[in-house]
Amino acid sequence: MTDASPETSPKTVSNAVIYQPKTPALRRYMTFYSIALMGISLLWGSLLAILIPLHVQSIEFANFFTGADAGVDLQALTTLQGQIAAGTAVPDAEQTRLLALLTNFNAARATSLSLVTSAGVILAMLLSPIIGMLSDRTRSRFGRRAPWIAAGGIAGAALICFLPLSPSIAVVVVVWSLLQVAVGVAQGPLTATVADRVPEERIGGVSAISGLASYFGAIVGSIVAGTLFAVIGLGAYYPIAIVLLLATLAFVLFARDNSSRDMVTKKLRFGAVVKSYGMALRDRDYRWAWISKVILYLGYGISSVFSLYMLQSYISPALSTTEAAQTAPLLQFAALPGTLIAMYVSGRWSDKIGRRKPFVVAAALIMAASFLVPFISPTLPALFIQVIVTGVGYGIFVVVDQALFIDVLPDKEAAGRDLGLSALGQNLGNALGPIVAGAVVAAFAGSYGPVWPVGFVLVGLSALAVLRVKRVR
Repeated sequence: MTDASPETSPKTVSNAVIYQPKTPALRRYMTFYSIALMGISLLWGSLLAILIPLHVQSIEFANFFTGADAGVDLQALTTLQGQIAAGTAVPDAEQTRLLALLTNFNAARATSLSLVTSAGVILAMLLSPIIGMLSDRTRSRFGRRAPWIAAGGIAGAALICFLPLSPSIAVVVVVWSLLQVAVGVAQGPLTATVADRVPEERIGGVSAISGLASYFGAIVGSIVAGTLFAVIGLGAYYPIAIVLLLATLAFVLFARDNSSRDMVTKKLRFGAVVKSYGMALRDRDYRWAWISKVILYLGYGISSVFSLYMLQSYISPALSTTEAAQTAPLLQFAALPGTLIAMYVSGRWSDKIGRRKPFVVAAALIMAASFLVPFISPTLPALFIQVIVTGVGYGIFVVVDQALFIDVLPDKEAAGRDLGLSALGQNLGNALGPIVAGAVVAAFAGSYGPVWPVGFVLVGLSALAVLRVKRVR
């Protein structure tokens, strides 16, 4: 339960376990913390990258290709479309009719996927600060975070099981949105346990390990989902639900915290909290850094949201649905080495020379340039080149951007609040990206090609925005 009584900071009297460095207890905590993060990241990698796009596609396919058309081969039809565009084939009346359906289908599934992915992000983004504040003040014999982690894991697993039963886009939107909120209920308090329970001198190490766990979890999730889809179709949702449930409950049971029943908390005033949340945006440098981050993630989201559909409907030769589901995870895996190397080198180099802006600008320009490769050459090798180059730029960005935000914080005493606002900027960009991408595809009659130059322009603009930051070199 939560309480809003006396005026003592919960951080100083939370009764949380504070582990001593290099002890079995800390190692156990790090192990189960990483497992929980991997379980959550596996969910995002499997559902967002593979299963949700395929689910949306199956619903829209049934809306457009009915009756005798239900058995149409999308791969063959897409190949015919490419041949006609190249002037090597002339369609008959029946093929012209099917190609018109294909154009409408491509636009509809892009718009629907944009709606599904964006609605949940926005809802979770708005609720996450509230969930965090409530978990700060929760009293239970399991500690203040454990009830939220367990509840989020259980609710999330249950909602995943409802997804394959969702018969329409509207139902998918509702269930997926609730699922993202449920997972946020677990993920936010889980992350907060690092500040609660890990000694300050070990936080960097735990953060590095958790970052790798999250990254690998997302890649493994997409590979597992692609493999399972080829065998059991949308039944692949159910194993993901089991993994989420076991990973979160394992943390609660095996990395236990002290009771928080006697914790004394500060009175919660939502109005004051909401009013102060955006205060950092009054600072000029922070504002430009925040705008740059939103625009970059907006452009990045535009370029990545339709990866699965690009494999089926943009590149030549086009892949089948099963081939695309198995190839999409390989694209993410191909980016891994470059991303890790870029993260390691850029972080150390930036610290050594004491500069941030050149790295952020370089990262944005590298990512923007990569978008032109598949635009010029709509082939599978070009997509692999694009994700590898983007991975290098993204690896540079994620490391140095965080350091940049720390450098421009207007109030060091409110670092948690203002860095939270930085994360909100990322989420906002991720939410708007699919909406813009869907609008672009719909505006160009179901063509996915134009998303690349739009992403190029947006990510390039993010580089210009960060140059407006003055007090950081």
